[in-house]
Parts: sequence; structure tokens; C-alpha cells
Amino acid sequence: MTDYQRIPPSKVADDRMSLTSFLDCQRATLAMKCQGLTGDQLKQKAVPTSSLTLLGLVRHTAEVETGWFRFVPNREQLTPRWPAVDGILGEFLVADADDDEAFTLWRQACEDSRAVTDSFDSLDDTIVFRGETISLRYVLTHMIEEYARHNGHADLLREAIDGAVGE
Repeated sequence: MTDYQRIPPSKVADDRMSLTSFLDCQRATLAMKCQGLTGDQLKQKAVPTSSLTLLGLVRHTAEVETGWFRFVPNREQLTPRWPAVDGILGEFLVADADDDEAFTLWRQACEDSRAVTDSFDSLDDTIVFRGETISLRYVLTHMIEEYARHNGHADLLREAIDGAVGE
């Protein structure tokens, strides 16, 4: 896994820069929560009844990035990288997962998402998806929310693994 630098968003940026930099900060936060851990630690569950792991979160966010930035705006036909099993999303089933592959796919998904974002002229540009009009502003805001929620999970998972707490 590559080290990530977490850059706080500007307090005076325009809307587009604010949203994209908040999203990048959330992405970097997830990477930061995974830094320094072994593959086995990344696969460690904090709660026996939950399949949630840090590696599962990385794989999940790779799928979410791909869905919201490739499938929704471009209607690209995508096949889940990790199919569901018994109602559990495949990205969360990490027993035999390759952590290097997961981080490579996640980084690529983030880069692809940035490129799609850059292809829109305005935050107010819209697409129609399943009968609903969705703006780029909505997609970016939704992705910030997605990462923020899962970064809360990552905080708890990391603390359970090695006691590390922090930002």
C-alpha cells in the first residue's frame, strides 16, 4: 500500500474545489486508517457477528466509486469484482482477498472518478439515472457521506486491531 498524504480542504475554496478536496481528504483518511497493517490485520473483524473489515471497506469503496462515477453517469456495464454470497456483498468477504490487488483497484477507481468529475463543466450538470435527475454536486456530496460513514467504521476497526486512535 502506498502512503497517502491527507490534505485538509481549503476554508475559502469555491464549491467545486471544496467538494472535491473534501472527498479526497475522506479517501486519504481511509488509506491512513489502513497504513502500517499487515494483510491479516486488514482482514481482521472487530465484531464476530459482522463481516466488516478494513480491507472490506477498501474493496467496498472501490465498488462504490466505480458505481457512482462510471455506471451512473456513463451507463457503463459493470460486473461486480466481488460477487455477493448469501446476501453479503462480495467486497466484504475477504478471507482469501489480496490486499495489494484491492488497494490497486481502489486507487484506480479514485483516479477514474476524478477524471469523470473533471469531464463535467459544472457541479450543476445533470444526468438522468433510473428516472431521477442527479447533479454532479449530488454525486460528490453523496460520496463524501459514504466515506465519512465508513471512516467511522474504520476508526473502530483500527482501534480494535492495534489500539491506534486519531483523526
